[in-house]
Amino acid sequence: MAKVYEFISNGTEEVEALIPVDVLRRAGADVCIVSTTGDLEVTTAHNVRIIADALIEDFDGFDDADLLMIPGGLPGAENLCNHPLVREAIKKQYDNGKLVSAICAGPMIFGSLGISKGKRCTCYPGFEDYLDGATYTAELVTVDGNMVTGEGPAATFPYAFTLCELLCGKTVSKSLQDGMMYTHLMEEARK
Repeated sequence: MAKVYEFISNGTEEVEALIPVDVLRRAGADVCIVSTTGDLEVTTAHNVRIIADALIEDFDGFDDADLLMIPGGLPGAENLCNHPLVREAIKKQYDNGKLVSAICAGPMIFGSLGISKGKRCTCYPGFEDYLDGATYTAELVTVDGNMVTGEGPAATFPYAFTLCELLCGKTVSKSLQDGMMYTHLMEEARK
């Protein structure tokens, strides 16, 4: 079973935080939502309250993680980007060749850590200047090695299903896409 941690902070974009958690939990992944605020209750960018599973201070590292996720939203992405324990965890995860992902404004952390250099990345339009040496793709989702980036709120389902496929396999991801009517949505969009 894949082990996933998602960091959230006050001002996190709730759609980008919760859809990947939902999809990955449906796929059987063990997903832990980690608050970086010192409180389990986090207020999102649009005043939705999320109760996290744990506080970041409760952990002595995230060595068991298969994936560390960063949602977007402001000021949530900035809060995460500036949090020393989040920065340390993302850098270590990336350096160990394990998956890191971020969506919307979230990829700014990759740029600030210097790990986006030479990578292909996407993000919310206007945040590409934070990607420091990356090639901006403007795609809904971009995978480059062990880094996955997503464009923004509307890209959250493709982003989540991409992470699902990487962690749980193509068959599981496809089954969830069918069951959650995502396949039907994409077929309708092509008409």
